[in-house]
Amino acid sequence: MPITRLRRGRHETGSIPVPRFSVRDVLAESTAGMLQRPARSILTSVGTVLGVGTFVAVLGLTATASSQIDERFNALSATEVTIEDVAKDQDEFVDLAFPADGERQVERLNGVEHAGVYWPVQLKDGSAVRSAPVGVSRGGEDIQVIAASSGVLDAAGPSIVQGRTFDLWHDRTRQRVAVVGSGVADQLGISTVETQPAVFIGNEAFTVVGVIGDVERKTDLLLSVVVPRSTAQHIWGAPKDGAKMLVSTRLGAATQVAQESPSALDPAHPQYFKAIPPPDPRSLRGEVTGDLDQLFLLLAAICLFIGAVGIANTTLVAVLERTSEIGLRRALGARGRHITTQFLTESAALGALGGLVGTSLGTMTVVGVAIARGWTPVIHSMTVTTAPAIGLATGLLAGLYPAWRASRIAPVEALRR
Repeated sequence: MPITRLRRGRHETGSIPVPRFSVRDVLAESTAGMLQRPARSILTSVGTVLGVGTFVAVLGLTATASSQIDERFNALSATEVTIEDVAKDQDEFVDLAFPADGERQVERLNGVEHAGVYWPVQLKDGSAVRSAPVGVSRGGEDIQVIAASSGVLDAAGPSIVQGRTFDLWHDRTRQRVAVVGSGVADQLGISTVETQPAVFIGNEAFTVVGVIGDVERKTDLLLSVVVPRSTAQHIWGAPKDGAKMLVSTRLGAATQVAQESPSALDPAHPQYFKAIPPPDPRSLRGEVTGDLDQLFLLLAAICLFIGAVGIANTTLVAVLERTSEIGLRRALGARGRHITTQFLTESAALGALGGLVGTSLGTMTVVGVAIARGWTPVIHSMTVTTAPAIGLATGLLAGLYPAWRASRIAPVEALRR
């Protein structure tokens, strides 16, 4: 390994020569030290590469995912309002606070597209949903029955596999019809609605008029038998646990609709209803990405720690292997601070190199995932500029002890080896 000649200067107050180690000399010696064993230098930087790369990828992916959360939230959740019947908490003698024309009252509000009342039907003990009048060979007690007005199915945005959904006429005339989810249809053995198959809820028969394959809102409809609200109330009575109303709105109108709905339903007793607007997308995004940030940033910190240990271990081994070289430098006039500077520069360079490579790999990961998912990649400029500095700081901290150890080597002891 080449040994740089130490330049000598003079103190301003005397004539004692003082060796000087220029920046150029430091960089040259550090580069020579790293290139002397390139494979070991590359492996030493792997930990920092992984740590910094994980750091960039985590922040980039969470920022990209956050924008997707906002987009999907605006598309569905931001257009949904749920109104709960809390009249029982106010007056125990009120069975159902929703008026018969409650859906029409809410649909008159500006921004409302569809609205409907629903509740889970409480069946008697032993009652079950089945596809035959006798026995329970197909069906079971685990199938939920939901009483709903036709507006609920419209607000849910269903995809019809077969048949159709019931409408306002079925609800007004108490028709015994039902709409089932595709999973329930398979469980009941219903393959087509052209033959007007029937399902039996307890001892009550209902004609299946449609099968739902998917919904945009209220996914529990896919695992239920949905019957008209008026029919359910006539057979089983008013809901015991309170009813709810599902409201679909135009984008941006949900909050206003939630404020106006209770008064529209019952101007004299708006306290009978509790309107639940969609949550703030910023808080939703913060909750989701906050957990991801904590988990993966912890992983990045672990990788950085492993990288720091690797750099420290390699630098310390280099100090032991180069003891004779250090002693020769000290004998030629190098001081402890010169040795410290050289080894600190080497470890910092390894950390900075790992930081740059890790930043590039992390950025490529974010872009690759975004392209594969059809997203728009989002990486903050502060993340890209900070990541290499984190790698440099990691290397610098990892080299403190080995550099101090090298500066403490006595020239005489080193030359004896």
